[in-house]
Amino acid sequence: MTPQEAIKIQQELRHKVVIQKFDREVTYIGGADVSLNMFSKTIYAGIIVLKFPELTPVTHAVVQSETTFPYIPGLLSFREAPALIECWNKLTIKPDVLMVDGQGIAHPRRIGIASHIGVLLDIPTIGCAKSPLYGDFEEVSKVVGSMSYIHDRYSKHEILGVAYRSKERSKPLIISPGHRMDVENVFSITKECVKKYRLPEPTRLAHDLVNKFRTGEITE
Repeated sequence: MTPQEAIKIQQELRHKVVIQKFDREVTYIGGADVSLNMFSKTIYAGIIVLKFPELTPVTHAVVQSETTFPYIPGLLSFREAPALIECWNKLTIKPDVLMVDGQGIAHPRRIGIASHIGVLLDIPTIGCAKSPLYGDFEEVSKVVGSMSYIHDRYSKHEILGVAYRSKERSKPLIISPGHRMDVENVFSITKECVKKYRLPEPTRLAHDLVNKFRTGEITE
């Protein structure tokens, strides 16, 4: 697949993204992450499932796979999503919501990896990224708990997500709906998942999981 073909797929998938209020009870929340060297073809993917709101791990799945798609910002789904979907299919307990380390609709084509996976699996997803990719927001106060809405840079009335100061002296998290959730849903759930670290527990623990898998500390 060429980058041009991937962009065409994104333009088709973006119309299937559903942004709506999520009003079900959350019993389990999942965290998804991938570990790899930037230009490596080997991907280590993992999803961890936590009891909510206790945030205690109950199960996980990991997958090692190979990719030939190049590293291109804005198209990372085509490198990482297939392995994460394979992890999802291996889970013995499927979470009510999946939080993905990456963008949701705060993406130039409104289809970051959280939205991409959400549409393909038709599940509620949250994008929680460490840095912005697309959209404008006012500087977030340095006070922990402060936030600023992320707007489309060409259509200021369109809110794409929230920049959230989760920890002192750390850059704000970029939180956006992936699929079948709205901005207020993903912000309120993510806040409940932030404890003493910058990252919310689902993606923080998923990050630890895939790094342990990549280094051989765990094998499954």
